[in-house]
Amino acid sequence: MTGTHATQDGSGLFSVHGRTALVTGGARGVGALIAQALVEAGATVYLTSRDAAAAEKTAARLSLLGECFPLSADLATEEGCRALAEELTGRTGRLHLLVNGAGTLHSAPLEEFGDAGWDRVLQVNLKAVFHLTRFLRPALEAAAEPGDPARVVTIGATDGLHLPSAEAYSHAAGTAAVHQLTRQLAGRLAPRIAVNAVALGPFGPFGPFASDAPPGRPAADTVLRTPLGRAGGLDDLAGIIRFLGSRASAYLTGTVIPLDGGLALTR
Repeated sequence: MTGTHATQDGSGLFSVHGRTALVTGGARGVGALIAQALVEAGATVYLTSRDAAAAEKTAARLSLLGECFPLSADLATEEGCRALAEELTGRTGRLHLLVNGAGTLHSAPLEEFGDAGWDRVLQVNLKAVFHLTRFLRPALEAAAEPGDPARVVTIGATDGLHLPSAEAYSHAAGTAAVHQLTRQLAGRLAPRIAVNAVALGPFGPFGPFASDAPPGRPAADTVLRTPLGRAGGLDDLAGIIRFLGSRASAYLTGTVIPLDGGLALTR
């Protein structure tokens, strides 16, 4: 059976059933929603957090829906990224989907924005994307099939597409850099690995930034400026992540997809 409808064995065009995914920053916030969307669709999901207890708690909850396993990882160093890659490949030799969902945010007035506001943000939001992709390349290539590459999807924000109002200088610059890194890696890793990015707008009850930040509802004025008039939710994330992880996106690489209700276009 072919076409757009899922079959019982999960071979439908938009299916991620039976695929293996790693979601960094998957213990809370947007990362947890992404992990849930993949688990509910039949993927085997490994989620990470630097907070081991948080990772275990979220994985235990999602395990009621499907296969989900926690991993503790601090992506603020190259060594931490390497250790995560080694632990994952020790458990599974094939990785169909890497979701770079971990992120952090620093905001301060220009006069007070020193190195402390740059170092960890760029390490986690930008460098970790590069290092994890590099270290997990063998596992990703092992999962690739002719016409259906493995996938790398990096979760960013629309601050990399327009001039942000918040004084989060390192976050906005780092997100724009992620977009360029996405294009460069897409060209380098094709045809066995496809690389894309998603630029998030306001997502409730979470902000559009860090997966490891405490929950915080997006500012009401930001939601009101969104042409579609609301913050994003689980179904919005599920749709784009399942698409990017399935055969439906097999001919798509090097793209940055705004998922923001039209905010970047009109801001």
